[in-house]
Amino acid sequence: MRRNHPIQAAAAAVAMSALTMSLSACTGDGGAPAPGSTPPTTGGATSASAPAPTTQGTSSSPAAPSPPQAPEVRGRIEGLQIPWSTVFLPDGTAVISERDTALLKSVTDGRVGTIGAVPGVVPGGEGGLMGLALSPDFASDRYLYAYFTAADDNRIARMRLESADGSLRLGEPEVIFSGMSKASTHNGGRIRFGPDGFLYVGTGDSQRREQPQDRNALGGKILRLTKAGAPAPGNPFPNNPVYSLGHRNVQGLAWDSQGRLWASEFGPDVNDELNLIQPGGNYGWPEVTGAPHRDGFIDAETVWPSTADSSPSGLEIVGNTAYLGALRGQRIWAVPLAGENAGDPVGYFTREFGRIRNVSLAPNGDLWALSNNQNPDFALILRLPR
Repeated sequence: MRRNHPIQAAAAAVAMSALTMSLSACTGDGGAPAPGSTPPTTGGATSASAPAPTTQGTSSSPAAPSPPQAPEVRGRIEGLQIPWSTVFLPDGTAVISERDTALLKSVTDGRVGTIGAVPGVVPGGEGGLMGLALSPDFASDRYLYAYFTAADDNRIARMRLESADGSLRLGEPEVIFSGMSKASTHNGGRIRFGPDGFLYVGTGDSQRREQPQDRNALGGKILRLTKAGAPAPGNPFPNNPVYSLGHRNVQGLAWDSQGRLWASEFGPDVNDELNLIQPGGNYGWPEVTGAPHRDGFIDAETVWPSTADSSPSGLEIVGNTAYLGALRGQRIWAVPLAGENAGDPVGYFTREFGRIRNVSLAPNGDLWALSNNQNPDFALILRLPR
């Protein structure tokens, strides 16, 4: 992997381009891609059962193996409204957050139910009920964690999810971490427990550009916390929840088979990113974006030059492939991984199923993709190649 690189003359031009953004282009929550935004090398029409891939984006790493064959559509779950995150209980039940309603929905054997509303959620813009994570000890403690926007900030709470009389009941929330700044855009929101048992949190810069480079600010970071919300032992900065910095708006977190952390991130009007995360690493925002090879900053492993083709949200790694949901790009990107290197991304289902907010691996090996702004929204169930 490329780490800290010498300065190149082109870096300044890249940085200036990255910093001239339009609000709708930079958030990933704008409308459909503008006409003419299709990348130069795209496939033909796609079908639900055997989508033709589109290729776009660049890798800063040596070539990796080709991505697997296209996923196949198994079905879809209707009856959702702006679904944001999915976790799976030990019995296979899916629990899905709805951003604007603040509801938790359950899906069991294809049937959608309502568990309840998370209290204290104040939706608005890109804020609301967002990321979910299950405690590593869920079988004993029954804790479901949620990242949400409150009246004054973004925060994380945990709630017990009890099963009684054949239905799920939501306990009272306990706020374990707060103070992450909120805004109408760049709210971050993804949370996930890592292989080490600690909770990782992707935050956005909340339109405060001074935060990502400030180790003592929570915005524009990946945080690493204990289950109770304290800075995790072994963090790169003592008594500090910050795990990596220089991020703009982290939207996806996933680990590969060797325990390496990868993260997807919105660029401004250029340079969406897939990053390989190092403890204490600085990923450049707002000084640089993409892979400018600038001393002191870590290059992205994969860069999508046009945010109209990606705006990568949720991330899942299966085998040697990273799957990313694309909002403005309205597709699922598959990026082959080989160790610390990422290959060229390939897109599937281009503009067939709308804006893909998240992808999650189910216990049975299926990939669930959440489609937003379809009215009504839905979860798409995909069978991955074996």
